[in-house]
Amino acid sequence: MLPPVSNGRLQDRSLFAWLARSELTREPGPKELLARVIQEVGLPYPETGFAALRMWGQTGARPTKWIAAADPVYLEPRLDHLCLHALRREGVPAGQMRVLIDHLQKTLADGETFGFTRLGSYVYLSSRTPIATAAMPAYVVDQQKPDAFLPSGDDTAMHRNLLGEIEMTLHEHPVNLEREANGQWPVNSLWLWGGGRAPDQVTRTQPPLFSDDALLTGYWYAATAVAQPWPGSITDCIDASVEGFVATTPEFDDSPELLEACLLELRAALRSGRISSLTLLFRDGLRAYVLRSHAMRIWRRSAALLETVAT
Repeated sequence: MLPPVSNGRLQDRSLFAWLARSELTREPGPKELLARVIQEVGLPYPETGFAALRMWGQTGARPTKWIAAADPVYLEPRLDHLCLHALRREGVPAGQMRVLIDHLQKTLADGETFGFTRLGSYVYLSSRTPIATAAMPAYVVDQQKPDAFLPSGDDTAMHRNLLGEIEMTLHEHPVNLEREANGQWPVNSLWLWGGGRAPDQVTRTQPPLFSDDALLTGYWYAATAVAQPWPGSITDCIDASVEGFVATTPEFDDSPELLEACLLELRAALRSGRISSLTLLFRDGLRAYVLRSHAMRIWRRSAALLETVAT
């Protein structure tokens, strides 16, 4: 998983030509990172418990409670609908999140039925009784109407009621008033998703993972597979692997420099035979499957997908 590549971000024309000779496709619609990665590796997709897996990845210990993720979001009222803005990329300072979550815990939680926990840059909701939650994280819903992603059915009343209470409690909180005064979006809701319990740990053959993504890491831990932080370069991943690996570059480093450095290392490893094939997933939805023999496709000099603005 690499930084975005489309919209002319790739300036090295030799790398552009190299990718143009590969099998290039664009994946339809937004999709969360875990789904994209394990689809390529051919691993089973969890039915529930995404938040618990993410906490497992953060702590290294399997959670025992029912847990949902609670992503801070801004719900922008527009003329005829709400638009959700995920706030993770912009970042909410740890001090502000601590004050907001402490306020929710003091105001809404009763100490037994449910409660809020902040762990690093993430927020979790634990509940004695399972609650219907969304299936996708907030970043997948970013800039869209949230309605289509909300849970549906007869068991969603508790979810709706809790969201309403959260939004009322956060409304005009001093932290949000300060954020608005500074030209920032307020944290006026939490996006509850991925609720469930962590799966039992199993032993499953998976390639080693190099990633700082907590959900991916938790998924690897649940399979008793090797998971290590992103080491800083593709070469380090190759040196630490025997038969392939999965690697994701840091989530918010979209720099062309990192993109081109990774592609240069990958191309060199493919040419030298250290790697037999590559599946490159880019954060703007582009996918490239590359074989060493693709270098012979010298007639392919351009690729519209690399120039197209990602939507």
